[in-house]
This record gives sequence, C-alpha cells and structure tokens, in this order.
Amino acid sequence: MPLLDVSEVLLDPDFMDDSLVCHRQVQVMDGDNFAQNTVQDIPFTGVVTVDRALEARRMMSGQNIAGAILIVTTFRLTQGTRINGSSPAFDADIVTYDGYDYRVTFVDPYKRYGAGFVQAHCELVEESAA
Repeated sequence: MPLLDVSEVLLDPDFMDDSLVCHRQVQVMDGDNFAQNTVQDIPFTGVVTVDRALEARRMMSGQNIAGAILIVTTFRLTQGTRINGSSPAFDADIVTYDGYDYRVTFVDPYKRYGAGFVQAHCELVEESAA
C-alpha cells in the first residue's frame, strides 16, 4: 500500500482546475412511476487528466466523437444511485470540462493517496464544444 500523501499536490492551484461544473440530476418518481430529473449546477475543483483522447470515428452513417477523462477531487461525484422508497435518487452526474460534457461512469476511492479524494471516470456525452 502506498504511503505517499499527495493531497498537497492535488490541492495545488497549479494542478487543480476550478472551472469544473457538476450537473447533478436528482430523480424522483412521478405519479405514473416515471423518473423525473431536476438538474442542479454545482461548481467544484479537481485535477483532470486524459483517460482516452478525443477521437473521431468516421463511418458511412456519420462521424462519432469519443473520449474520456479522469477527475481526482474531494467533491463527491456520483455514477448514479437507485430510487429507494420515498428518498430521491441521483442519475449519473454530468461534468462540463473545457467546453465538453462528460458523464460519470465510475467512481473509485482515491484514499490511498490522500484523505477524502475520489477518482471519477467520465466519458464524453456528445460533441458539445463551445
């Protein structure tokens, strides 16, 4: 188990990106048992690295842009939770980074390298460059 605490580096303004926005989607069931999302925009900070570079796949049916990023942060991103009784659930968070929207697909604890950190794997939702 690593004994290196990199909290100071991860919290350093030279590495941390403060332009991240989490679009948290709170879900509740309506009268017809369909999930309804209410979006909350929450700014947060984290260190962003490339998981898979943006790549364009050109096919006969059109072009598809794919890519993924990793975000290390103390903000509790979610890949989604189930609706349990009357309590609200959360759909997977959408994170806006550098003009693109990414869906959180998996969240790993990152506590071996500093208390309270998580590492979120995020995949590009669609081409949405500003």
